[in-house]
Amino acid sequence: MAIFVVLWGVLALVVLVLAIYRNLLGIHEGALHISGVAASLGDQELRQLKREDKIERWGEPLTVVVFLYGLFLASVYLYEIS
Repeated sequence: MAIFVVLWGVLALVVLVLAIYRNLLGIHEGALHISGVAASLGDQELRQLKREDKIERWGEPLTVVVFLYGLFLASVYLYEIS
């Protein structure tokens, strides 16, 4: 069971790193998420928006996986000790 807990810890660490990286990108973002202004954005802003979208695309489902996997591990642990 220890290997499964280690795997959960690694996945949780990846989610944490993605969240920190996303927040660091957000510090420099300003008001880039206004709809309809994509044509007036520079190349750097567009690249930053694409990078943020990619992080969110991976971060959200991975967060759900980590949460559900943690619940599964907790239920297996509780079942084994009872």
